[in-house]
Amino acid sequence: MRVTGTGHASMRIDTAAGSILCDPWVNPAYFASWFPFPDNSQLDWETLGQVDYLYVSHLHRDHFDAKHLRDFVSKDATVLLPEFPTSEMEDEFRALGFTKFIKAPNEQVVELPGGLKIMIQALTSPTDGPIGDSSLWVEYDGVRLLNQNDARPTDLSVFAKLGHVHAHLLQFSGAIWYPMVYELPQAAKTAFGKQKRDRQFDRTWRYIDDLKADHVFPIAGPPCFLDDELWQFNDIFGDEGNIFPDQSVFLSEYAKVGGTNGIVLLPGSVAEVTTEGATTTHPVPVEEFFANKVAHLEEMRERKRPVIEAEKASWRHPEVDVLAEMKRRIEPLLDESIYLAKGVGGPVRFDLVGYDGSSVESIVVDFPGKEVRPYADEKVRYRFRTERALIEHLLFIDEVDWVNSLFLSCRFSAARIGQYNEFVYAFFKCLSEERLQYAEGWYDEHERAVDAEDITLGDWVVQRRCPHLKADLSRFGIVEGDQLTCQLHGWRFDLASGRCLTSVGHKIRAHRADA
Repeated sequence: MRVTGTGHASMRIDTAAGSILCDPWVNPAYFASWFPFPDNSQLDWETLGQVDYLYVSHLHRDHFDAKHLRDFVSKDATVLLPEFPTSEMEDEFRALGFTKFIKAPNEQVVELPGGLKIMIQALTSPTDGPIGDSSLWVEYDGVRLLNQNDARPTDLSVFAKLGHVHAHLLQFSGAIWYPMVYELPQAAKTAFGKQKRDRQFDRTWRYIDDLKADHVFPIAGPPCFLDDELWQFNDIFGDEGNIFPDQSVFLSEYAKVGGTNGIVLLPGSVAEVTTEGATTTHPVPVEEFFANKVAHLEEMRERKRPVIEAEKASWRHPEVDVLAEMKRRIEPLLDESIYLAKGVGGPVRFDLVGYDGSSVESIVVDFPGKEVRPYADEKVRYRFRTERALIEHLLFIDEVDWVNSLFLSCRFSAARIGQYNEFVYAFFKCLSEERLQYAEGWYDEHERAVDAEDITLGDWVVQRRCPHLKADLSRFGIVEGDQLTCQLHGWRFDLASGRCLTSVGHKIRAHRADA
């Protein structure tokens, strides 16, 4: 099995029975904030796009690059579709001209012509990607590969049961806006960032240990930030709180926990994987490339500057009445929302900075009042500040997912009173009736589910499944004193009261073992 690195979470898998292109991302994403690093735009995509099969793990725009899929991937390719709860991914592929699909039943092995076998595990909570994320398992002639990309399954046992895995490709770096955008003292940002960076690596080590593959490939990050306004987010300043470590940092940190089987794929790197081992060739020496990271980024910044400026020029839509359009789009969803509206529990304020860079219009999405209205000088628990032009553009293009656009762009600042509230982001990910109804149904089922099984962790008896996303706490749970941390997503709980310390809701069942 040949694995060609094509950047970020993308790769091309070649076997004698067929080729699979995974998650090809080349064009800037999220308001031109994210770019693939190392740069992959100069690969021979005309050739790479001539494949038998195409797999895209989910609809995040650093995985689903519509322009690139339209322009460079053969429409004769058969799309391997995860079993997601909505038809959005298939609809988007059809709009791009793809007509051949295999809808893979969740966690079931599908044998393709020539003996090539695949299995796709779809994750379907509202917090997984935009309504879904997935992983791809591939087997040919006894060689097995797991492309986990940035999916976070509760465990990898469904893949391990299919036989020993020879190549495990997974995320290790950050892909979020926290804590950088929060209006906090720099010391607090650094402390929170360091905690998140450590948790990212801890989660990665856990997945690696679970699967025990012969070779581990760090993929799906980090992006790079080439706009001058976002340049500080690149991990080139010795900031221990930066959540975007690169592949060379992964190898260094992996070595500290005894890891010796890591393989980095640069764009154009080729790994020949067999049951006996892996041999890899690179377009340039890996260590040399990352030693010159700053120079590569600076050269890339100058080359991509016209692309960023062209994107920025397209965002302003002064003809859009933002308040009126937000009312039209959002109020019907507020009327239909039960679980998400209750979960948010208060007004959320958007401060929109005008074209002049100083004037501000403040709009409130009032979840209890079920309305969008001008800010009335009341206290709000969540506040976002961003350019008016960005909201104009979202409304102009009828964007249904403000998380997979505005928030991931990091082109905003945020402030909150109290805990993180996942329902805020779940709602703004679901700005269509189809998505909202799915999310409401998921939370309804989730709230009604009873987790009866208990386990013992240290001095405590707790429910086995994390109240957040059902991770197995016998594997991901760490107890320190009276607090439990689920390492899968870093959520913490006070065991004495059962209260979640990370977000609103999600109470855990727990009592002392000697009680």
